[in-house]
Amino acid sequence: MWASGRMSNAKNLLGLGMSLYFWGLLDLTTTVLSGSARPLTEGQEDNLSDKLHQRMKRSWVWNQFFVLEEYTGTDPLYVGKLHSDMDRGDGSIKYILSGEGAGIVFTIDDTTGDIHAIQRLDREERSQYTLRAQALDRRTGRPMEPESEFIIKIQDINDNEPKFLDGPYVASVPEMSPVGTSVIQVTATDADDPTYGNSARVVYSILQGQPYFSVDSRTGLIRTALMNMDREAKEYYEVIIQAKDMGGQLGGLAGTTTVNITLSDVNDNPPRFPQKHYQMSVLESAPVSSTVGRVVAKDLDEGINAEMKYSLVDGDGLDVFDINTDPNYQVGIITVRKPLSFESKKSYTLKVEGANPHLEMRFLNLGPFRDTTTVHITVEDVDEPPVFEPSFYFVEVPEDVEIGTTIQTIIAKDPDVTNNSIRYSIDRSSDPGRFFYVDITSGALMTARPLDREDVSWHNITVLAMELNNPSQVGSVSVTVKVLDVNDNAPEFARFYEAFVCENAKAGQLIQTVSAIDRDDPQDGQHFYYSLAPEAANNPNFTLRDNQDNTAWILTRRSGFRQHEQNTFYLPILISDNGRPVLSSTGTLTVHVCSCDDDGMVMSCNAEAYVLPVSLSRGALIAILACIFVLLVLVLLILSMRRQRKQPYIIDEEENIHENIVRYDDEGGGEEDTEAFDIAAMWNPREAQLVVKNRQDMLPEIESLSRYVPQACVMDNNVHNYVLAKLYEADMDLWAPPFDSLQTYMFEGNGSVAESLSSLQSVTTDSDQSYDYLTDWGPRFKKLAEMYGATDSSGALW
Repeated sequence: MWASGRMSNAKNLLGLGMSLYFWGLLDLTTTVLSGSARPLTEGQEDNLSDKLHQRMKRSWVWNQFFVLEEYTGTDPLYVGKLHSDMDRGDGSIKYILSGEGAGIVFTIDDTTGDIHAIQRLDREERSQYTLRAQALDRRTGRPMEPESEFIIKIQDINDNEPKFLDGPYVASVPEMSPVGTSVIQVTATDADDPTYGNSARVVYSILQGQPYFSVDSRTGLIRTALMNMDREAKEYYEVIIQAKDMGGQLGGLAGTTTVNITLSDVNDNPPRFPQKHYQMSVLESAPVSSTVGRVVAKDLDEGINAEMKYSLVDGDGLDVFDINTDPNYQVGIITVRKPLSFESKKSYTLKVEGANPHLEMRFLNLGPFRDTTTVHITVEDVDEPPVFEPSFYFVEVPEDVEIGTTIQTIIAKDPDVTNNSIRYSIDRSSDPGRFFYVDITSGALMTARPLDREDVSWHNITVLAMELNNPSQVGSVSVTVKVLDVNDNAPEFARFYEAFVCENAKAGQLIQTVSAIDRDDPQDGQHFYYSLAPEAANNPNFTLRDNQDNTAWILTRRSGFRQHEQNTFYLPILISDNGRPVLSSTGTLTVHVCSCDDDGMVMSCNAEAYVLPVSLSRGALIAILACIFVLLVLVLLILSMRRQRKQPYIIDEEENIHENIVRYDDEGGGEEDTEAFDIAAMWNPREAQLVVKNRQDMLPEIESLSRYVPQACVMDNNVHNYVLAKLYEADMDLWAPPFDSLQTYMFEGNGSVAESLSSLQSVTTDSDQSYDYLTDWGPRFKKLAEMYGATDSSGALW
């Protein structure tokens, strides 16, 4: 069988010659070993081994068929012809085509063996098809020859232009790069067959982007073509690259792409201050680390190349000011390093340097990459509060210091140039007990009340200093007062002691151990001395032994205690301390006589009642009861006589009330008046000593003394002591009349609910005035109600 195809060019003829070559040389073994031959039976394998050594004529002629792609004709495209040497032309042979595209892309005439393409072929979609052919007996369907395989290849034409599959491209190159610096490589892909002709041979060229860049025509590598390209002059470039097939010849297809190239920054621009002189001002009250002003050095670079480092390199304020770099805005922030004082120095001059910390060696010739500027800072004056010298006071004062003693002089000064006068006072929230007083002009801190270390051992007070001309400017200082201990408290028993002694106790027996406490705190520690009080020094019952460890033992001096003789003993004990001066006190130990068992355990401490030998008679009892009854009758009689002697306060209606004089010993403000002082103290001084009532009126402010003292004069220390002592004495005297009390009268006169209670104007009216409403005003107006209220005929008050 042989195959033929219609060749359209020299390549097809070459292929045909090659097929004839294979036709004469290939034997049956080659046909069998082809991928599409059917497997041999066991007999066929034996015959094959015999025929390997002899040349046989091949029945099938097979070859590669070629067909052009993109055929646009209306008739089916003839591909080739299959023919068997057993075909006599009588139509007895039937040709069958199978494999890839059989019946869909390719058809065969089963009688003649002609193969046609019935669809448009595209080599870029599929470059070849593998088919199988077979010749059958048309009558019996028996294969006339073994099945054979052949290939139909699609011949390429230049129908695809080059394409940049990765475009558009984005690239960057450092500015100021040398000529020929590689930027990016672009690649165009042509879908045509690169092994056939020049259809896929691509040549690159640049259409836009000259003279800045160039492209290698063979590799597509883009390079810089101009030296000293400056990013600050032009940063972005749009380059258009063309790729053309057919080696760039006429008739070739072309494709383009865009390459966006950015010049990346390098540090080729030194920083420069736009101003060579800066003028700034700051208040002298500005706190440390506060901002004074900002300076900035301009740098045309960006990113890390524009980073700036600011520093102070010269000037008279290097130790007073500091400069920091803001990393976000690359500005220098000048801040206060130390407190400022207008009175000490009014202006400063600084020399500020701004430099790039990141340098490139190849651009050092463009430098220096640093610049300097001068900053003048003016300190503005503000009205500052007084300043204390020193800023803290610590004072130690004995607790027995006299009232009015100056314990410390507080000094404050006005730091301003005006040097205003200073007035001193104490923040009363820091001294609620009002133990201290400060002189308003001199700042002398004095005691205003007795100090007691055992009550308050430390005082933390705040002294205020105020400018006379500007009261809003107030300074303060803390004064810590430590109250030193003096021996002003006598020792006393640690608790109430009550001892028990058995009736069968022996002499020298321990019945109680006593100890003492002392509120004082001597530096050498507490040491107590115990002894019997002088009145009990020769006590025959008990004795005392001082253990020299702040305790003492109470021992029996004799034996034979009896409850019925004396069941309780009181033993006075004298306790002395080791202070200077020595203080002592007497404590009493109560000793009960108890009955105990043989082991010394207390059984009973109550004396047994003894029955009187003679019992009372009935007559004696009746006499005692009669006396008690007589006494009760006398008491009732005396009480009734006193009640009859009392004069009624009811005034007869006919009596002229205008001539009555009512005397009030106290001056009233209603409920407010009872807050001032107890008027009962003036009526009955004896009762006032029994009932203690604290004054509730306002205590005079100690500072108020200085408000009325002329500023030019300073009170003598002795006068201060006297006045403060008298003030303290007046404050502690609960029965002194409240001459300095301010009373508020709310219940009488115009605007009051009671209106005027005066009877001076009552004579001018003709009608009788009724005072019955006085009975509704409560107990405070009971006296007036009794005098002016209406009475019935029986004398009862309505």
